[in-house]
This record gives sequence, C-alpha cells and structure tokens, in this order.
Amino acid sequence: MGESSRIAGKASLRADALRNRRRILAAARLVFAEHGIDAPMATVARRAGVGVATLYRRFPTRDALVRAAFAHQMDTCARALTEALADPDPWQGFKRLVETVCELQREERGFPAAFVAAFPDSRREHARELEQAERDFLTLVRRAQAAGALRADFHPSDFAVALLSHCGLVTALPGDRAASRRLVAYLLQSFRAEAAHGALPAPSTLSLRTLPLAADGSRDQRPSGT
Repeated sequence: MGESSRIAGKASLRADALRNRRRILAAARLVFAEHGIDAPMATVARRAGVGVATLYRRFPTRDALVRAAFAHQMDTCARALTEALADPDPWQGFKRLVETVCELQREERGFPAAFVAAFPDSRREHARELEQAERDFLTLVRRAQAAGALRADFHPSDFAVALLSHCGLVTALPGDRAASRRLVAYLLQSFRAEAAHGALPAPSTLSLRTLPLAADGSRDQRPSGT
C-alpha cells in the first residue's frame, strides 16, 4: 500500500468518525427531546444507526453525551448572560436574555432538562456553574430594577416559573413559534415596572437548580450516568 493510499485511508477514517459523531449528537437531541435525558444510551445508538460500542467509544458516559449534544445551547446561554450584564441598558439585556433562553427551549426541547441536570461526572462543577449563573442573573435583575424598568417585586424565581410555563407550551405545541413568541412577550410585559398594579403573592421557592424540567413536561428524574 503506497503512502498516498495510507493517507487517503486515514482521512477516510477521520471523515467516517466525524460523520458518526454528528449522527450520534443529532440522534441524541431527538431522543432526549422525545424521552428525556435519562433515555437509554442504546436508544440513541439505534436512532443514530451505529452500534452501542461505537457510541461509548465517542461518549463514554451519559454526561459526556448530554454535554456534547447541547454544547452549542450551553454556550449560547452563557454568552447571552454575559452580554446582558454588559449591556448599558439593563432592561434590554434582561429582555434579550429571556427571549434567547425561551427560543432555545423551543428549538431544542431536551435542552432545559440538560441545563439543570447534575451528573456524577461533573456534579460539583455544574453546581458551581449554576450558582454563578444565578448570582449573575440576580445582578442583572437588581440593575434593571434600579433603572426603574423591571418591577420592584420581581423575584429571580419568577424567571424559573416563566421557563417552566414556557416549557409546558412548547411541549404541547412544539411547532407553534407564534404561540411561543406571544407568551414570552406577555411575560416580558408583565415584568415591566409600569405593569405593577398591586401586591403579588409571595414568590415561589423555585430556582434554576430545582426546575422540574423534562422533555415531556413531567418531573425530570436525574439519570444515573450510565
């Protein structure tokens, strides 16, 4: 076998591996949207048209697969929060953050459960990430309130309640983008300072770390990492 043939063979193997990776990640997003992130790894492999051994070579744990499947969405959320904090208009930053996260919910129904899930492989790291996100969000809320744009009685848990409500909508109407956008617009209008007309009931105890989100709208059961 000549040198050029060996190089071509290696390139072909790399291309096959890349195609398999893409198929696995695409299949994982579909399976997680339909069955939740605790769906069997074998189900993902079957949907991708690869063997279970191939899947485990690429992604040895469920944690690795979930994080890779939703890496783009995770990065988008992190970037949206960073940009919201940097916006000189805290209301515009807050508004775009809510719209971005809800759009991600609509586009990838498996993402919300992946975002709040804590896996054995990265439980401490993920908890720190969520805690930092909550602190940053609280900073954004206080800035928007100080600017007189966000109602003074808005509580960070209200965002968690909004996400849970929107999750129910996109679960029931996954293809209805208009309904999603209208609900988000209603929510944002209700968060404005000028919408505050009378006292609200006490806020919920929900937080990003305790959101009961699953792809089917039921309470998410944490996976075992297998």
